[in-house]
Parts: sequence; structure tokens; C-alpha cells
Amino acid sequence: MSKKLFELCAELVMAQASGRSMTTEEMEEALLKTFSTLQKIQKAEDMGVPASIQIPEVREERPAAEAVPKAAMDPKSSIQEDRVICLECGSQFRQLTANHLKSHGLTPREYKKKWGFRLKDSLAAKSLTRARSEAAKERGIPDKLREFLESRKHGH
Repeated sequence: MSKKLFELCAELVMAQASGRSMTTEEMEEALLKTFSTLQKIQKAEDMGVPASIQIPEVREERPAAEAVPKAAMDPKSSIQEDRVICLECGSQFRQLTANHLKSHGLTPREYKKKWGFRLKDSLAAKSLTRARSEAAKERGIPDKLREFLESRKHGH
């Protein structure tokens, strides 16, 4: 490849991010996956092997503290104060997005059922959920919603 892998990786992910809104965690995940894929292709080219042949994956080593065996973690403890740990892969996020769960072939609803969460449970870090709640309370109940709730109370 004429360009350095990381430059090509950055260009690919920037193009992806320009097409839709991505969280920091999604960008990080896209960078890691894209870089890993480009490394496999580069390795295949260097070996003179078609890239379609399986090449052992080049993985970014994670510190042992971050690598969480999914079977060993209690689902309730995966939602922590400042992070949520995906029970499928052990990755850490501020919030588990539908997009990330899609990479495991799951919807948020399926993930919650599989791991024993209630459907109304948030898949966000406790601090993020609390911050959103406080922001909503500061904004108050919107006038239209207040009118609707009042009309229901009085049977109109």
C-alpha cells in the first residue's frame, strides 16, 4: 500500500463519520476494526496471498484490567458509574448503542432479554443516566405534555 495504514484508516473512518453521527466510542471501535482489517490485507499482500484467505487477526493487546470475560461478569455489574461493559465482547462505553449491539447481531431489546435486564433499563453508565435525568428536570415538563396530562386527569 502506498499510504501508511493509519492514514488510510483515518481517511476511511472520517468518510464514514461524515455520513452519519458517531459517538467517540463508535469512532474508536471503527478505527480499531478498520486498522486491524487493513493490517490483515497488508499482511496478505506481503505474503502474496489473496486477501480473501483467512489471515490470523492482528489484535490490539488490552490491559488485563480491561479484558472482561463475558461469562464471569454479572450483567447488573456491567452497568457501572462511568462506563458500561458490553457482555458480548467486553468493550467499554459510556452507553451501549444500537449500532454497537448490531455488530453482535442483537437489538437493544434482544440484548436486554438475553442478559436479564428489564426492557426499561438503560444501557448507559449511571453517571450519564443521572446527568440526563437532571437536565430533563431542569427543563421541566414541556407545556404540551403538561396540557395533555391535565386533560387526561379531568377526563377531557
